[in-house]
Amino acid sequence: MDSNSNQPSRNLNLEKKGSNRYTNSQKNSLKRKFMRFLTTLIVLGGLGYGAYWLNNTQPELKHQAIEMINTGTFHTLEARFTAAQIMEKERLTLLKDSDHRYNPPSLRFHPYLLMEVKFTASNFQTEEGIILWDLIDGEMVLDTNSWDKTHGFADCINAGADKYEYKILTTISKNEGKADRQTLMNSLNIETHLFEKWIDRARKKKLIVQHGNDYRIHLHLPVISVRPSTTIADPLVTKSCKHSERINRRYSPTQIKKAAEAAFGIDFAIRSTQDVFLPIYSITVQNPDGSLHTTHWNALNGKRINHSNLIE
Repeated sequence: MDSNSNQPSRNLNLEKKGSNRYTNSQKNSLKRKFMRFLTTLIVLGGLGYGAYWLNNTQPELKHQAIEMINTGTFHTLEARFTAAQIMEKERLTLLKDSDHRYNPPSLRFHPYLLMEVKFTASNFQTEEGIILWDLIDGEMVLDTNSWDKTHGFADCINAGADKYEYKILTTISKNEGKADRQTLMNSLNIETHLFEKWIDRARKKKLIVQHGNDYRIHLHLPVISVRPSTTIADPLVTKSCKHSERINRRYSPTQIKKAAEAAFGIDFAIRSTQDVFLPIYSITVQNPDGSLHTTHWNALNGKRINHSNLIE
């Protein structure tokens, strides 16, 4: 009798325990779901902030990433010469006699930054132009016909030169490559303690050297004080290219933009930028002894690239 009367009580206790276990299981499941939701929210927030930061600080990287993901293409300057035309034109130079012969040429693409800019000219009028800047040697193209370049910007970029150091270099350059202390102070129009600070910093970065009373740029035949625009011989035409061999750049667009803005003054402004690639022909000649001699040629103007040792 007692045993039967206690049975419902035990059943009730078991039901309560089962119900508690079910409730606890539900709570744990909800907790896990909430934690997964919270983690996902944090990750999405981080990705969103990263995208916002990239868009505002590195717009060219965002543009390039979207372009490469969507199309796998890149922009190249349109070649005006073929490898065959250059090989025929330079035959007497490259093939010294009948024992030398051509190997098949190859095509690679050299990275540049194309910038649309505006600036104040020497007559105090606003001008607009295009700058083509080499992302391998760090120098600006002055003229697309000769492909002459500046000499000294790469050293400034590597040294992290600021606008004050560029002012010193520009002043020295405008004074036929050397300037004494008084000339620099008068031109820069700064107080003595600031002058000493700027000069000392430029010396430590090996941008300038002092010989007696004169300061000079620490480069052989520097070309730094230039008009901030590339002389374009013929209109530059870009086209899309896909699955071609590109040479790795050594300088980023951000480094180039920072250098240009520091060097060309407060009225200089970059309106837009675009990564472009210059087609380069590698023409190889096989010598009679079996050795090979390779030269590199600009497909835009048909001329030899002098510093081809930079092409990896």
